[in-house]
Order: sequence, then structure tokens, then C-alpha cells
Amino acid sequence: MKKLFWNILGFLSLGMAYIGVITPGIPYSPFVVFAAYCFSKGSERMHRWIYNHPLFGPFLTNWNTKRVFPTKMKFFMIAMMSTSLIIMYFTGVKLIGIFSTAVFMALVATWAWRFPGSVEEHQRRLDSGEKVGWFR
Repeated sequence: MKKLFWNILGFLSLGMAYIGVITPGIPYSPFVVFAAYCFSKGSERMHRWIYNHPLFGPFLTNWNTKRVFPTKMKFFMIAMMSTSLIIMYFTGVKLIGIFSTAVFMALVATWAWRFPGSVEEHQRRLDSGEKVGWFR
């Protein structure tokens, strides 16, 4: 029963990741990480599959081993956040809603930009004794 629960959560999260790949404003990276976690608890076959996936696999491997959040994804994230705020403004959302969303998005962006954008940057940070992310 536990494995079924984890597999259902994994497939729901994987579905959200695919939606996030094609839909502006919805990130795919947290859903992929959560799906990998769920599949590690529920299905070894799906866990291997997601790590070997051409789009999700390299991101998961770099995130788990080196905490790398690709620079290209960071810029894409900023573009999608900005687009979402512009759409909110022009569709008549109250300014307090736009402001609170913008603050939350700024916090997420700040979190993401603290991590290295490439394996090379990760290695450079280690060699110079800098923190790789927030704590180490």
C-alpha cells in the first residue's frame, strides 16, 4: 500500500513537471525532484527511468550530487516570473496580489541564484572555499 501511495504521488508530480515544461509560470524542477524522491520510495524502475530521462536526468543528477541549478533555467525562471506578473497586471489583479506574488517570486529567485549554475562553477566554489549553496 505504501508503494502505491508513493507511485501515485510520483506520477502526479511527474505530470506537473511535464505541465511545467510547457506552461509559463509553472516550474518543473521542484516537481521533478519530488517525483524522483517519490519513485525512490515506490518504484526502482521509475526511479531509474527518471534519472535516465533526456530532459530531467541531467538536472536531477547535477542537483543531487553538486546542488547545481543551471543558469539557463535561472534566466528562464526570471522570464516566466516577469511574464506572469505582467499578465496579472493587465488582467486586473489587485495590486496587493501582484505585490505579494512579486515578493514571493523574488524570494524564490534569490534562493535559486545562490546555487552554482554549472558543474564548473561548483568546482570553482569548492576550490576557492566558497559556499556552494546556502549552508555549505
